[in-house]
Amino acid sequence: MAQVLEFKLPDLGEGLTEAEIVRWLVQVGDVVAVDQPVVEVETAKAMVEVPCPYGGVVTARFGEEGAELPVGAPLITVAVGAPSSGDQTEGSGNVLVGYGTSEAPARRRRVRPAQPVPAAAPSPPAPSQPAVSSQPVTSGPASGSTVTDGPVAVISPLVRRLARENGLDLRKLTGSGPDGLILRADVEGALRAARERGTSHVAPAPVPAPASTPAPAPALAPAPAGAGTRIPLKGIRGAVADKLSRSRREIPDATCWVDADATELMRARAAMNATGGPKISLVALLARICTAALARFPELNSTVDQDAREIVRFDHVHLGFAAQTERGLVVPVVRDAHARDAEGLTAEFARLTETARAGGLTPAELTGGTFTLNNYGVFGVDGSTPIINHPEAAMLGVGRIVPKPWVHEGELAVRQVVQLSLTFDHRVCDGGTAGGFLRYVADCVEQPAVLLRTL
Repeated sequence: MAQVLEFKLPDLGEGLTEAEIVRWLVQVGDVVAVDQPVVEVETAKAMVEVPCPYGGVVTARFGEEGAELPVGAPLITVAVGAPSSGDQTEGSGNVLVGYGTSEAPARRRRVRPAQPVPAAAPSPPAPSQPAVSSQPVTSGPASGSTVTDGPVAVISPLVRRLARENGLDLRKLTGSGPDGLILRADVEGALRAARERGTSHVAPAPVPAPASTPAPAPALAPAPAGAGTRIPLKGIRGAVADKLSRSRREIPDATCWVDADATELMRARAAMNATGGPKISLVALLARICTAALARFPELNSTVDQDAREIVRFDHVHLGFAAQTERGLVVPVVRDAHARDAEGLTAEFARLTETARAGGLTPAELTGGTFTLNNYGVFGVDGSTPIINHPEAAMLGVGRIVPKPWVHEGELAVRQVVQLSLTFDHRVCDGGTAGGFLRYVADCVEQPAVLLRTL
C-alpha cells in the first residue's frame, strides 16, 4: 500500500524564514527519484533548486509560482511504495536524506495517480516528527567512500552542505530536533567543539544570532491619496536592510581613511598583463594586499561573540566583496583568499561575479566571510564610510583611481590617486591597529615592492 509523505520547505540557512516559488520542476502525477530537484525557489540571498528526499509519485503541490512560503510549509506530497500503471519509481537511496547523488536524476514520467488529487489540496495534519525514508540510506563522507550505517535524520540542504564542506561525519551526531533531527546548531556546535579540542582544521562556523521573536507589526492604515508609493521591504532588499541595521545597532564602528598614489600599482598591473598570461584584475591585487595586511594585523580578521564576551580571531581569510546585481547588493565570499595568488583570485572573483549576476549564488557562497573588500570606485565616487558586514570586524573601501596633482619626489606631478577607507569594530582593536593596517595597505598601493618584501 502506498504511503503518502509530505515534504516541507527546508531551512535554507542564515536566518532565512521564507522563500518565493520561482518555477515548479515537477507536475502532479510525475514520478520523482530520491534527491531530484522539484522546485526552484528564490530567497533573499540566492536562487536555489530544492531536492525532494523521497522517491515516488507526486500527489500534490502547494503554492503557485510567485507565491511566498515560510520555512516549514508543505511543498509537495509523494506517494511512496506503490507505483501506478506498472511504472517503477527510480532513486539511488545511497544518499543522505535530500542530498544530491553523483548520477543524473531519473527522467520524469507522467503517470496517473490512483485517485485524483488537486494541485493545491490541503494536506493531512503533519506528524510531530520529520518523515524520513522507510529504507536505510547511506552517506558518503568527504573522502568519497560509501558507508552504510543507516539513516541520518537531516532535512536541511544547508546543514548537509555545512557538514560536508567541513569534513564532519553526520552519522556521529545526535540531533537536538524532534526525534533526533540534526539541526544547523548541532553541526555548528560540533565544529566549535572540534576546534576547541584542536582536532579539526575546519573553518569556524558563523556566530549564531541571539534568538528573538519579533513582535507582530501593527496594521498600517491605507496611505492617503498622493502620499506616495509603498514598496514592500522584503527579499534581498529586506535582507540587506536587516543586516545593515543590525550592524549599526550592535557594532561600535569607526572609520579612518587616507589618499594614496596608485601610479606604481597601475604600472605593475600593466606589466603583469603584458606578459601574455591570464589577465590580472585590479581587485585581485587589492585583495592580495588585504590578505597580507590581515596577516600583519590579525585583530581585523575576527568577530565578536557577544554571548561569550570573546573576540574570535580567524586563522584563515574568507574574503567577501560587494557586487551590485539586478537583484540588489550581494557579497559573495572567496574562500581561503589568503592561500590564492593574484591569478587565482582573479579567476574566482570573475566566477562569483558572473554567478551573482545570473542569480545563481548558493547560500554557502554568500556566507562565512571574515573580511570584506568594497570597491565602490566603480560607481565613480571617491570616498565612503562603509557599514561593516555583520558579524565581521572590518571593511576596506576603495574609491575611484583618477589623475590628481600630487607631490612626488619633491615636485608637483599628476599622479593616479585613490582614497582608501577602513571601517572597523572598535571592540576588536583601537585606532593604532586600524591606522597601521590602513597605512600598510596604502604603502603597498604606492610601492608594490613593499608587498614582495613581506611575502
